Amino acid sequence: MRHLLTVLVLCNAGTSFLHPTARCAEPVTIDIGSRRELFVDHFLIDQLDNVRLTLNRPRDEGVTLEFDKPWEGLFCGYVTVIKDTEHYKLYYRGRPERGRDGDSGEVYCYAESSDGIHWTKPDLNLFEVAGDSKNNIVLADAPPVTHNFCPMLDSRPDVPAEQRYKAIGGTVNSGLIAWSSPDGIHWSRMQEKAILSKDMVPYRHMFDSQNLVFWSAEEQQYLCYFRVFKNGIRRICRSTSRDFLNWTEPVLMQYRHKGGEAPIEHLYTNQTHPYFRAPHLYISIAARFMPGRKVLSDEQAKAINVDPTYFNDTSDAILMTSRGGDTYDRTFLGGFVRPGIGAQNWVSRTNYPALNVVQTGPAEMSVYLNQDYAQPTSHLHRYSMRLDGFASAQAAYAGGELVTKPITFSGRELAINFGTSAAGSIRVEIQDVSGAAVPGYSLDDATEQIGNEIERVVTWKQGSDVSTLSGKAVRLRFSIKDADLYSFKFNE
Repeated sequence: MRHLLTVLVLCNAGTSFLHPTARCAEPVTIDIGSRRELFVDHFLIDQLDNVRLTLNRPRDEGVTLEFDKPWEGLFCGYVTVIKDTEHYKLYYRGRPERGRDGDSGEVYCYAESSDGIHWTKPDLNLFEVAGDSKNNIVLADAPPVTHNFCPMLDSRPDVPAEQRYKAIGGTVNSGLIAWSSPDGIHWSRMQEKAILSKDMVPYRHMFDSQNLVFWSAEEQQYLCYFRVFKNGIRRICRSTSRDFLNWTEPVLMQYRHKGGEAPIEHLYTNQTHPYFRAPHLYISIAARFMPGRKVLSDEQAKAINVDPTYFNDTSDAILMTSRGGDTYDRTFLGGFVRPGIGAQNWVSRTNYPALNVVQTGPAEMSVYLNQDYAQPTSHLHRYSMRLDGFASAQAAYAGGELVTKPITFSGRELAINFGTSAAGSIRVEIQDVSGAAVPGYSLDDATEQIGNEIERVVTWKQGSDVSTLSGKAVRLRFSIKDADLYSFKFNE
């Protein structure tokens, strides 16, 4: 299997391929090919001088879908959003009354959209509720799968048409059950046996959350991320499969921060998925759960009519990333989406992110949060960001510099996603491995990039062509003044 993060180590003994954590006296060269690279971690960064990685919090776009049908209600949750070509599909648990996880009172609902912003609930006529089949339910009478049914669009190139959509669901006693569908609406069980069961997992309790699967084009296998408990704390495990039905022994995910270990916090859902513009990078907008961190008084809780058992804790959304393996990078420990103003935002199990970030405009992408949980106003909220805009390399007016580790690339032009002030700018120098400017690509030769664009081709005095450097080990030196640099990519 090809390593997700293959690096070329230039050692006196010759050329060898090692994991990026390998130690060598000579510089390590990372082959990025023509991939888009985001500044969400320090993976490519060698030096920062008056530049910092900054978390960019999404913009609140308001309520996008109300859970107002009789079969939906207060306890709707575990949402998945899928963009299939030009259509958007949304799945969520319907649960009008509090009950036991995985009982028969749970159904799975469906909504659709042409833009990811305005949603409709079609009458599917698949399942009857209270004597009427005019509803948007895609799965019912299938406990405990309907507790946390989580679909995915299978992007594996040779996937059979009848299995284009797949899903998993289940709790600790049932294990995770595999389902498939040709259209994301009509579902059938793939086999009776669970694909992952408690006998395969060496931790206490598991699966009672939103667990997920996806096909990784980078790793050429299916990945499953699911919830376990270790030492009383909600953690995440990962397992892999070539065929979706047979899975490897799970491994416990670790958290890294600034080269060391990150704090261990309760992560209720993980929502890990390949970022659609850079699928080698897995984005996780996880629900951070703070048990016993009570904010509301009894009077405040009564005023918003929250279920009496659901205001003793708080939660928010955090951002993690992974480049494969058993590690998440928690570059940013703070909240990605903070709870909003108002008592309704400070109850238990609210602010849980939906699975998947999707593009909702030419320069925009969206993440969705389940809010007002256990309240009559339960709904889905949309938050928007610029494309690649999870985080950025940012410098103030005085200016600063970012220098990458040695990389090799393939392509003819370098494009950047950036934004400056009217007085700000970004210039790019291409260096050799030792840090000397490559003739014709020095900072003095570089054209000052001013503006705010998702993709701007970088130029120097002689133009934009960098093809003579393709395949050679180089460094990129970004000179940044009162600006944000979100990503870069070498275009073929």
